[in-house]
Order: sequence, then structure tokens, then C-alpha cells
Amino acid sequence: MVMGSMMQDRLVRSCAVAATAIVLMFGAVSPVQARAPEGDFADLAERLLPAVVNISTTQTVQNRGITPEGMPQFPPGSPFEDFFKEFFERQQRGEGGNRPPRQVSSLGSGFIVDARGYVVTNNHVIADADQVRVILHDNTELEAKIIGRDPEVDIAVLKVEPKDRKLTAVNWTDSDKIRVGQWTLAIGNPFGLGGTVTAGIVSARGRDINAGRYDDFIQTDASINKGNSGGPLFDKEGNVIGINTAIFSQSGGSIGIGFAVPANLARPVVQQLIEFGRTKRGWLGVQIQSVTDEMVEALGLQQARGALVAKVVPGGPAQKAGIDSGDVVVSFDGKAIASTNALTRSVAETPVGKTVNVEIMRKGKKQTVKATLGELEAAMASAKTENSQKADAARPRAGRNETELADLGVRIAPLTKELRQKHDIKDDVKGVVITDVENDGPAAKRDVRVGDVIIEMAQSEIRNTDDAVEMLKALKDAKRKVALLQIQRAGEPRFVPVPLKS
Repeated sequence: MVMGSMMQDRLVRSCAVAATAIVLMFGAVSPVQARAPEGDFADLAERLLPAVVNISTTQTVQNRGITPEGMPQFPPGSPFEDFFKEFFERQQRGEGGNRPPRQVSSLGSGFIVDARGYVVTNNHVIADADQVRVILHDNTELEAKIIGRDPEVDIAVLKVEPKDRKLTAVNWTDSDKIRVGQWTLAIGNPFGLGGTVTAGIVSARGRDINAGRYDDFIQTDASINKGNSGGPLFDKEGNVIGINTAIFSQSGGSIGIGFAVPANLARPVVQQLIEFGRTKRGWLGVQIQSVTDEMVEALGLQQARGALVAKVVPGGPAQKAGIDSGDVVVSFDGKAIASTNALTRSVAETPVGKTVNVEIMRKGKKQTVKATLGELEAAMASAKTENSQKADAARPRAGRNETELADLGVRIAPLTKELRQKHDIKDDVKGVVITDVENDGPAAKRDVRVGDVIIEMAQSEIRNTDDAVEMLKALKDAKRKVALLQIQRAGEPRFVPVPLKS
């Protein structure tokens, strides 16, 4: 994966690289590397190199001729129009038309985690491959079987049969204990050159590069290039602290900004893939959103931290534990929760069936509940498919059943059968529906729309229009500046802080 600026930089997977492109990449910019004392890593590299492997994949690509839909469009009478028309007709006659499928090879890296033959790499290294081969440090080639893969964290596990040879395996370490500035060693297969060792330091931790919901990358300046994907990032003791996965680059080559999936996120995934052939992530059964500065006062918090529960899945672990919408999760299983990503990762890393302490803030008061986690994959498999969100309905004219909430810039109405049908609102949804939104009003600026249902205001249930009017008056009397609404749109609830008009 490569990440960069608007003009040239791009975020791509760093390491599956076509073998034919190897020579072309030698002109990539080389980073300035921090250097350890001479010979500092020699013994370590000698010990670790046998555990790092090259991954070679082969994929069949179909070569199809140009179709009429794929032909360039030119103005009528253009000479190019006749040229491409003649070219297409020749293809249809079989003169230079469809060619037979061709084999495309690509290269990546991996490392042995079990002497029985289990190899870890990135999922994108072996994605869509028809054949996968593992090349050991002594150039021995072995056919590899894909045991399991996890696109969410970009990890795959392969299995090779070592036959009469003994394989060298490496150990994981606690990546939570690594410190910014400590030495790192990366070993991999850049540009198909084979076992290559580079050194650097941990540049940062907890990087979110928008690769997925479990982003928690270790950043390093150890040189990582295309072909390094799936290779290990070691600490100075030779333990695996991460899996090299992405680079930030303007040229496609290393500029000293690489990213590795941390060991603590990767290790349980690898163990599950080996044991079950798939992942079994923990599941709490909540829909969450970030706590913004505007929500702090309304939620009774001191600062914008934690994960706000927008929805609790009926019958899920959170509901059984007593967690409710509007609660803010501030700690999970002894770990402080600063953001939604932190809670998502912590829950996913926790074993299915484990009972954990969950600290929540509810209306300004801290509580601790116990939740027994379910399995995310099983919950997703059994969940019913939600209906697609329909386009926003046109604004209706004000009627006698509508009530104006001028301080929010909206009109509301009771949930009648006609309004439920018009806005596709299910019968079990309670609250009041928004029938009009004032242009440039407070609610409009927070993306509140016609058809949204207000189900709570200031964490109090809204059953009818009178409830909404009374709660809004209470907020004004208390000199509150923001009304925290819980709205439901297309079956999905979320909290929206709406400033009150002065």
C-alpha cells in the first residue's frame, strides 16, 4: 500500500509486484536511514533470515478484444473513427482478436510462525491467485495451500509441507509495549530481489490510514518497498512486532514512511485462521459513533472521549448487560477507550464468550456492567438484510397536525400510517417525524432531513409532539446551547447535536 499527496501520491498495497516490473523500479528514491553501530544487526539478521520467505503467486488473466462499448468515441467523420471501426471489425473476424489467457506472476513476502509449516503474509499478496509458492531462504520452492484469509486486517495464512527439512519459526511479542524511537528490523522481498534486511526505528504508533475499521498501524522508517508486503517487522530481540503492509510514497519507492499491522492485532487473527480457517471476532452488539465537543455538555462528560452508543442490538451482549443507547463507553476490559476505533479493535481482539467489564457514562454518572461477548461473524450471518434507503421525500405543506420547533428549525408531526408509509418508517419505531426543515436552520446544518424520526431529545424519550415541545422548553430554560437529538433514518439511529437558536 502506498499513500501520498493529491497530485502524485496514492494509497496502494505495497507489495504484490509484477515480476516484469522489477527492473523499472530501481530508480525509486532511497530514504535517508538512521544507522546503528556497525555490525549491530549482523548476528540478528543471520538468525532471522531463514524464517522469512518469498511468496510467488500466479494468476490467469483473460485477454479480451475491444468491444463496441469499449471503443473510444470520436466526432462523426473523424479519421480515427474509421481506424478504430476497421480495427474492431478485424478483431471480430479473428484477425488479431481475442488472445489466449496469459499467466501473470507477482511477488511478496511472508514469515514462518510455526515449524509445522504455517506461513503468514498479507491477504493482498495472495488475493485472486491461482497458484501460490513459498520460496525459502535457501531457494527451496514449496507449493502452498491457503489455510485462511482476513481482508479486514489484510492477513492470510498459508501451509507448506516441509517434508524432511526443519523450518525456522519466529515468535510474536507484545506490540503494546513497543516505544516510539526503538530500533526495528524489516526483512522481505523488495522488487523480487530476495531476502533483504533494512533497519530503522518506530516512528509512531496507532496510525489510522483509512485502510479499514481496525486501523492501528505501527509506523517505521525501516525501508519498505513493493515486495515487502507480508514480511515481518522485528524488534531488536528478534521478535515480530508487526506485519509490513503499506508505505507512504510519492514515487512508488520507500521514502521512510512504512506501516505495519501490530502483532497484538495480527496474532489472534492468525491463530483463528489456523484453528478454524476463518476469524471469530468478539461482538458486543452496539452501533457506535464519535463523541464531539458539542455533545460533551449534553452527555455529562468532561471531554470528548469514548464511544457513544447510538443503537443496541436487541438480544445482543450489550442489551443483556444493560447497556443502552446514549451511554458512552469509556473503558472496555480494563482498557481506556478514547475513540470508536479503539472500542472496535478492543472488542474484535477479545475472545468470543469472554465476560468483560465495560465502564459507561450514563447521564454524567459512571457505571460498570459485565458483558459476555458473542461472535461477530455469526451475528452478521444471521442478521436480516435492511431495506435500502429511499430518496428523501419532497417537503409537504404545513398541516394542522404539524408542530413547529422554531429553535431547531424544523416542523414535526405524529407518526401516522400515511407518514410511515411515505417515509418507509417501520411500525415499531416510536417518536415524531420531521416534516419540514428550515433552509440554513440549525437542524439543516447538521444534516437533519425530512423523514427523520426524533426518538430522543436530551436522552429523554420523545413519544409525541408535546414531549418534544416540553423538552425543548426545558433545555431553553436551563440555558442549554445544544439539543442532543437521537434520530432514526432508514432504520439506523444516530445522535445529532443541534445548536439552539439564540
